[in-house]
Formats: sequence, C-alpha cells, structure tokens
Amino acid sequence: MLQPDAQAAWRLLSFNWILLGLMALALGLAMALTGFSIAPSSALLPFAIVATYTGVGYYNAFRPHKRDPLVIFILASTGQVLLIPLLMTPMTYIATSAGLPLQDANLAAIDRALGLDWQAYFDFVCSHHTLLSGLVLAYAMIGWPVFGIPVALGFARQYRRIQEFTLAFGLALIITTALAMLLPAIGTYDIATLTRSDAPFTSSAFLQHLHDFPSLRAGTLHHLDLMKLTGVISFPSFHAAAATLYLWAFWPVRWMRPIAVLANVSMLLATPIGGGHYFIDVFAGMAVAVAAVVAARATTTWLLRPAERPATHPTSVPDAAPGSAR
Repeated sequence: MLQPDAQAAWRLLSFNWILLGLMALALGLAMALTGFSIAPSSALLPFAIVATYTGVGYYNAFRPHKRDPLVIFILASTGQVLLIPLLMTPMTYIATSAGLPLQDANLAAIDRALGLDWQAYFDFVCSHHTLLSGLVLAYAMIGWPVFGIPVALGFARQYRRIQEFTLAFGLALIITTALAMLLPAIGTYDIATLTRSDAPFTSSAFLQHLHDFPSLRAGTLHHLDLMKLTGVISFPSFHAAAATLYLWAFWPVRWMRPIAVLANVSMLLATPIGGGHYFIDVFAGMAVAVAAVVAARATTTWLLRPAERPATHPTSVPDAAPGSAR
C-alpha cells in the first residue's frame, strides 16, 4: 500500500539534492575564481553531522524491511537543511568581497519615506527591559526551527511540506546572497555609540558583523573558518526571511501555530534591534521568503505532476520508494 504524500516527498527529497549540488558547485567555482579557501579542520564536524543525519535517513529508506517514512524524512531532511547554510554562508562572504558601493544612505532614506524611525524604535525597546530581553532571545532563536520543523511536520505526516520548506529555505538564501552582493550595507548602528560604556544595549550580532565585513570589502580576508562565520548580510535580512519561512512551514500543524506565531513575529520585531537592520531590510527579507515559497510550490507542482496522474501509469511511482508496505 502506497502513501502518496511520502511518495511525493521522496521525489522532492531527491530533487533537492540537485539544488544542493549546484550550491556546492557554485561555491567551488567562486572559491577558485576569488582565492577564498576554507580551513579543512573547520569543516570536519559540521559535515560529519550532516552525513550522520542523511546517512541514517537513507539507510532506513533502502533497507529491505520496515522502512519508516517518519525516520527517513525527519533525518534526511534535517541533513539537507543543515547543509544549505554550510554551503551558502561562505558564499555570503565571497559576495560581500565584491565591494560594491554601500547602500546605507538609500536604505535609510526608504525608511524615512515610509515614516519609520529606527532610532525611536530602538529607544522605545531599550526603555522596556522585559521587551528588550524577550526580543534579544527571539533574535537568537533562528537556528532551532531547522531541527524542529522536520520533527513537527514529520509527526504530522506532512512529509511533502518538509521538502517544500527545504527547497524554499535554499532558494531564499540564494536570493538573499545575490541581493546582498548587489546592495551591500553596514547597518543602522553607530559603532561609536554602540561601544560606549553607557550604551543601553550592545548588539553582539552587529559587532560580529563588523568583525569581518570591513576585511572582506578591503580584500584582506580570504581564509574562512566555518565554525567562526557570522552573518555579514544587512539587506535583505535573512532573519526576517527565516522567520517568515518558519511560520509558513509550521502552519499545517495546528498545535504549533500559536507557538510559531509568537516566536516568529517576535523574531521579526527583534530583527531591527538584534541585527542593526533597517526596516526595509525586514520587509525585503519577508518578500524574499514569500517569493521562495511561491517558487518552491511551483517547482514541486511541476515536478510531481507525472506522479499525480491516474493509476493507469504504473511507472509514475517507483515501487522501491519509501512509504510502500513490504
């Protein structure tokens, strides 16, 4: 007996390896052309973790008996989602090294045109200690849903949704990286004010951003340590894109909706303060996420159309795919 959602998800899981392969190829070519390199020792642990997740997932998929779609898609999908930033974060560094003109003045002007005052928002948040603490925590939560989404959707038997999220997550990071290269920016904080002893709030994320950003633009940083890479993107905000994607991914799981809304709306509200982002960075990140979801859904609809034909086409669903009873 075949489980159609598991069959569709298996096709998507396989397709997403193509995207990951293209990411790896692009990273290799970019490193070869720009002289960037990655410390091999820094890649051992993260790639070992990815290999463990995907290896166990695929072992479960191809063993002769008792294949469990829950195990397959939770583990293999988590491996894919973890691999995406491993490949794309170095690409954000290479993109930043292009050194195109900074767009801070234009981004600040757009905020003003929208009637949004970053300094007033900063002062308001910092004057409410509980709010500030909550937003700082929310901003730091960006990594956890990468593990939670496959688990929550897996137990809800939303296998196809896991793979659509994986595809959208990868597309969003690709789009974000390309736009960040074309429209680089430092961010909203005045570093002299931020580092004062009496500063109301110090954004560690922004300070990490400043640690590498100038060196990349000056062409003095080419050797990367994967374990030490931080965010160097201002516009569009990937925090905002991720929060939007997480909310969309969790939505089919009804009991998760209140938690997802609270956590991800809080992350959106935290982004201007936590990362020193202009408001337009946040709006652009949300737009990137929506575009990525639309593209992912369109891609999966196209990809799965042969599998959704009537049962008179027996070759449309491979017998050995996960979800088939043996």
